[in-house]
Amino acid sequence: MTGFGKTDIGMKRKVNQDSMFCSNDPVGRLPNLYIVADGMGGHNAGDYASRCAIDTMRDFIEGCDQDNPITVLKYAIITANRQVLKDAKNKAELRGMGTTVVCCVIKDGRLFVANMGDSRLYRIGANDIEQVTLDHSLVEELIRSGQIERDRISTHPEKNIITRAVGAQENVVPDFFEIELKESDRVLLCSDGLYNMVEDDEILDIVNEGHDIETTVDKLIKRANYYGGKDNIGIVLIGE
Repeated sequence: MTGFGKTDIGMKRKVNQDSMFCSNDPVGRLPNLYIVADGMGGHNAGDYASRCAIDTMRDFIEGCDQDNPITVLKYAIITANRQVLKDAKNKAELRGMGTTVVCCVIKDGRLFVANMGDSRLYRIGANDIEQVTLDHSLVEELIRSGQIERDRISTHPEKNIITRAVGAQENVVPDFFEIELKESDRVLLCSDGLYNMVEDDEILDIVNEGHDIETTVDKLIKRANYYGGKDNIGIVLIGE
């Protein structure tokens, strides 16, 4: 499988705080590595946080002697969290910054995933789309507790409040997932700038139109901007 990634500033924001990393080649002892991060913070702090997290994760993984994807991703996120906190402490203009992170590795036909925040990973088949990750957000917690229905997410006034992020606190607890991939599956990592603008069913249709992955990524970004592009858009798409 081959991945391609891209970010876009969208139609409303002045700064692009989304970052991505896409390597189809080995990184350290991992066979590949894909990351999307959506930064938070005033001025350029969100942009800095997302790039800092990805760069720190990449550097850690390149020097890591472990080959278990979940173990490596776990400690890469922990290391990134420490670095983001350290930089925020040392530079006044970066204080309060943080970033979501969703990342994955494909090894021996299996998908290994880690996430912090509300950036998502989807498995997309020929006829179905499955959100693999769970959002670390206030509205998701309200849904799980039965306080609101899922169809109210798009209009909820606190839909942008996330409950976990890299750089938010000293101790981070990522979620991890492992699934088996079918030969026809594609994997989509994205920030909320895509899924808040484009419904899952429409994402499924665009991904399955039969274009190459570069064209498909461009079409997803264009569709999010067509619907208003209210946020930055970060995407990595992996497939044949």
